[in-house]
Amino acid sequence: MKKILFVATALFITVINAQDTYLQSGTILDVASGKLLSEKTIIVSGNTIKSIENGYVSGKEGDIVVDLKDKTILPGFIDMHVHIEGESSPTRYLDRFTKNDVDVAFQSTVYAKRTLMAGFTTVRDLGGSGVNIALRNAINKGIVIGPRIFTAGKAIGTTGGHADPTNGIRKEWMGNPGPKEGVVNSPEDARKAVRQRYKNGADCIKITATGGVMSVAKNGQNPQFMEDELKAIVATAKDYGMLTAAHAHGDEGMQRAIKAGIKTIEHGTLMKEPTMELMIQYNTYLVPTISAGKAAARMAEIPGFLPPVVAKKAREIGPVSQRTFKKAYEKGVPIAFGTDAGVSPHGDNGKEFAYMHEAGMPILDALRSATVTNAELLGMGNELGQIKEGFIADIVAVDNNPLEDVNTLVNAVFVMKEGKVFKQ
Repeated sequence: MKKILFVATALFITVINAQDTYLQSGTILDVASGKLLSEKTIIVSGNTIKSIENGYVSGKEGDIVVDLKDKTILPGFIDMHVHIEGESSPTRYLDRFTKNDVDVAFQSTVYAKRTLMAGFTTVRDLGGSGVNIALRNAINKGIVIGPRIFTAGKAIGTTGGHADPTNGIRKEWMGNPGPKEGVVNSPEDARKAVRQRYKNGADCIKITATGGVMSVAKNGQNPQFMEDELKAIVATAKDYGMLTAAHAHGDEGMQRAIKAGIKTIEHGTLMKEPTMELMIQYNTYLVPTISAGKAAARMAEIPGFLPPVVAKKAREIGPVSQRTFKKAYEKGVPIAFGTDAGVSPHGDNGKEFAYMHEAGMPILDALRSATVTNAELLGMGNELGQIKEGFIADIVAVDNNPLEDVNTLVNAVFVMKEGKVFKQ
């Protein structure tokens, strides 16, 4: 009797595993070639795209058929700059004194789900308390619904710099944070901080090469790392196989980061033409985060929403990001898609496509930056970023042809991640 039950169970598991999903697709946008492919069926087996067939195929009994004949199908979007743990609010600066890690963890699950439902199946989280590492693990285990996360854990800054977690608090509580907390002041500190991020489980390294808008500190653009510290960070990160990103608004800090070998410059707001040329020379990518600039400028005009020292910087720097992006793109600077969601609302990530297009970037180029380009930067160019046989089945659908209507990208009506449908 036990043997019969075992065989029956094995047969049941085999049947379940054999179930495929057939996405009957009206139009597929091949982001690599720019071609629109009509009347195709995407066959998904497990977490992988098994094949793409001509016409509308239904499969065998027990397979799942999804009718997307009046939709445009795209690969899942990748956002290279989010802060999944939190979101801007009038209480944000008070929250760090009133919320525990568990509070942050629970709220982060809401933002993670919202991001996935917007069609962003992969994100790079560039700094939080470390809850982002646990969130990534929970999503990977299927405990929490959210995008695939590559996380920096806690960002690395200098004493009093943009990523110093004690900025703006009472001196009795400041203490003297060091590499463990992500604060460095020498090449030795820098190496230790990178290794600590690796030990904590981070996937990548994020530093704050200049002052920032949202930190409670006067200067939003001054360089905050010495060249030897930057080189130590990049060299150590390379040893551990970690991609490096640098928050930077001011031009001098950007130049130092680029020359040190940082791979992506986040924001790049006050970048000048010689720095653009340097980025092209070093093949450094700009992650423009226009959404954050616009959001910061809006918040600055709401009385009491931001501390005065932050509001002043937001008014000055926020409106510049889109203009700088336009110049950088026209110059030929490599572009990677990123929003800085958390400053701007989570789930509104798709608005960045429209902002990039407003600045002169063709919609197809914007889509490539959020798919093919970002997948390659993450070392997953052969697995993510395209609807292609053998690739991971991260697939979204929108109502209209995005090449004619960029705003349709704000509303993903179908979301599949790793072969599982999360929104339909």
